[in-house]
Amino acid sequence: MPAFPADFRWGVATAAYQIEGAATEDGRGPSIWDTFSHQPDRIADGSTGDVTCDHYHRWPEDVALMGELGIGAYRLSIAWPRIQATGTGPANRAGLDFYDRLVDSLLSQGIEPAATLFHWDLPQALQDAGGWANRDTAAHFGEYAAILAGALGDRVKLWITLNEPFIHLALGHLQGIHAPGIAGTVDLFAVAHHLLLGHGLAVAAIRERPGTRVGIANNYTPVWPVGPDGTRDSATDEDRSAAFGYDLLHNRLFTDPLLLGSYPDGAEALSAGPVEATVLDGDLAVIAAPLDVLGVNYYVPTGIGWAADNVPAYPGSPVPFELRELSGFPRTDFGWPVVPDGLRELLVTLHERYPGLPPIWVTENGCAYDVPAGADGSIVDTERIAYLGQLGVGRGVHQAVRVGACGLRHPGAYPQGVLPLVPRPDQSVIGCG
Repeated sequence: MPAFPADFRWGVATAAYQIEGAATEDGRGPSIWDTFSHQPDRIADGSTGDVTCDHYHRWPEDVALMGELGIGAYRLSIAWPRIQATGTGPANRAGLDFYDRLVDSLLSQGIEPAATLFHWDLPQALQDAGGWANRDTAAHFGEYAAILAGALGDRVKLWITLNEPFIHLALGHLQGIHAPGIAGTVDLFAVAHHLLLGHGLAVAAIRERPGTRVGIANNYTPVWPVGPDGTRDSATDEDRSAAFGYDLLHNRLFTDPLLLGSYPDGAEALSAGPVEATVLDGDLAVIAAPLDVLGVNYYVPTGIGWAADNVPAYPGSPVPFELRELSGFPRTDFGWPVVPDGLRELLVTLHERYPGLPPIWVTENGCAYDVPAGADGSIVDTERIAYLGQLGVGRGVHQAVRVGACGLRHPGAYPQGVLPLVPRPDQSVIGCG
């Protein structure tokens, strides 16, 4: 493992619906993921978040295990429907008490908590009222953020408003393979804009609590134009045009408004009507409030080529594109390519694209290897150790820090702890029993 600055922190990350369980206990209301996972054929093996790792009951064991592992920081997410069952109204005391105890326990172990407000588990009642396509949801999100900042902001000093809004938009509202399971939302731009507006309102609410820092965690990917064989050498000019369009959707749609104060040219193609009807006076100023941290979630580069039938993989794209599998790289057991240089390339690109880039935290990174436990219960986790050290986040971040791309005062990296509810090799850092 390369040497890092003294103030660099390693941590782990999880998501509430993936680990907490206790889906109907102590006043928690249903989320869109509860609804989605209980629908037939939504989850390949029928899994739900009803129990999962049972973290809601087993959190003392989990925190003790993190302490034994020497983890310095823990990025948790807070379940909105555990705080407000319907997404509005007064806070549920039992829900606040759970996170209050958890935060105190983390601090007692010397583990710095970082809290994510929204990791895709929108209260179902808000979805029934239109979800993120409804501007009111952004306002309710700001109110929810204010509740949590007031309750936990004296101890939680780093807040993440949204986790991967592009993934929530694309997989939840376009492809329909994540909650809320909508395939082909008519007005994707409204969903995107209200997510960003909710972020901005949450930033303002959190800043009311002195001493807190706040940011967002975006999923970023180096976009590589590739030919049908999956190599960049065979890419054509049309493939490069398609990659430019995909980069706009995946990387810039949820970053340009934050750091440049405007949407990228071409974003209007996602709107069902005039953009002015969605983006009201003052919205962009709210969205572009200065960030203390930019969270970067990185897993793999994305291969893109021009769609042969001129139909984009995502409707509304300014150019037709198709996703192409990259060739020439080893793969994890989940089938994702292991690309040693991808994270460094991504961090350098962000540094070059956005003057005055805020400090970066790598808020997610990880790999999937199906390594069985031995007879004594131990796991010889050679591939994941190699990924983190020599191939993945370790070397990529180290190289980016060396060239000044991160500009970090308090950098950190969070290998993801437990990943989505689809059958895949175990990625747990803290195992789910």
